[in-house]
Amino acid sequence: MFNRTATAAIAAALIIPIRAAGAPALDDATLLRVFLTDGTSLVSFGEPARVDDRVIFSMPTETAPNPPLHLVNLPAARVDWDRTNRYAANARMTHYVQTQAENDYAALSNQVATTLNDIARTPDPAQRLAIVERARRTLAEWPETHYGYRRAEVQQMLSLLDEAIADLRAARGASRFDLTLAAFADPPAIVEPLLPPPTPREAIEQVLAAARAVDTAAERTSLLATAVATIDREREALPAEWAAATRADAADAMRAELRVDRSYQLLTASVIASANRHARAANVPGLVRLLLSVQRRDAALGVSRPEAVTALVAAVEAKLDAARQLQLERDRWALRAPELHRYRAAIGAPMDLFTELAPPLENIKSLAGSAPTALAFIDRRVARILELIAAITPPQEVAAAHALLISAVQLAGHSAEIRREAVLAGDMTRAWDASSAAAGALMLGAKARADIQSLIRLPQLR
Repeated sequence: MFNRTATAAIAAALIIPIRAAGAPALDDATLLRVFLTDGTSLVSFGEPARVDDRVIFSMPTETAPNPPLHLVNLPAARVDWDRTNRYAANARMTHYVQTQAENDYAALSNQVATTLNDIARTPDPAQRLAIVERARRTLAEWPETHYGYRRAEVQQMLSLLDEAIADLRAARGASRFDLTLAAFADPPAIVEPLLPPPTPREAIEQVLAAARAVDTAAERTSLLATAVATIDREREALPAEWAAATRADAADAMRAELRVDRSYQLLTASVIASANRHARAANVPGLVRLLLSVQRRDAALGVSRPEAVTALVAAVEAKLDAARQLQLERDRWALRAPELHRYRAAIGAPMDLFTELAPPLENIKSLAGSAPTALAFIDRRVARILELIAAITPPQEVAAAHALLISAVQLAGHSAEIRREAVLAGDMTRAWDASSAAAGALMLGAKARADIQSLIRLPQLR
């Protein structure tokens, strides 16, 4: 039978002392620390987030209950993750102990007390054993899911339950049994001590430390500006001499950053303009020299804006690729130039004749009227153009545009034929059909002319 001594001992272990300490403010619960590899730390309002090779967190810039926050974005390699994680774990545990732990332990106590009552009322030994084993499993798991709170007390209760389980099993005749139903994991060997919330001065110093730690100029300037604005806003709560000196230093640093920004903006504008000129001229050597000059000019500026230079180099390299492609096309054009020149000379007459079709086709398109002589003129011109084109073998480069010109000429002939039918039948629907055909002929003809002219001239940067 479950002995009374064990029951009394477990009940005594469940007594919860009353604590007078109140719950901490919300700020204490949410202020964490991001430790850097140089040993310093930055305050984080809430948990930092790791995204690929970056760590992002919100930094409070004041000490108010609901402080303004500044988003900080650091390289993950700058963070001491062991200390940062240990600090977060300790902060979560401390917050839990101060706010919720006693309530959870009280609930556990009530659950165990109910179990003890169930054991006392249960006559069947097997059922009593099952109840005690379930209670033990619950107790064994509880500290690991509650930040190790009351671990020693729970361990004491487990020892008593193990004795009770042994007695109950022995009473049932079991000669061998294993009491290791669950085990405690050892608590962390190293606990990162919690730091107090920053003072108004320390909050500003944290912003300035973040400005030194970030790796992008825009964020650095933004943090410096935030520090200056915070000093101006909180001047009454700050040591006067420190505030004046710190504000002057931050303002000087911000102006220096802006000067560097302007220098790199001028560098970018100058290099991009040169890159565009070289690319249009397919000047590959010029673009290669320009890339080398970017490195020299960046070094002269102190290699202060790696992100801007990376983007600039990528833009120049894209122009270099385009220039190489353009030069390849021009080399091919040079090899094909004699044939292309012959084609241009041959196709000139058909295209000029097609141009003469524009006025009568416009009349058909607008339903402005078409005299018999105008329709006959279209028929004769179409026949002559098709005759001339049939004698021309287009180079491969202009085959599609050549075929488009033929389609335009044929459609012009169809428009005249349909217009004639519409006039003879007095059919307005057919007149509109002729209008559509004329519009299509004019559009296709214009595109064919533009494509042919583009394909037979020296290639240009697209």
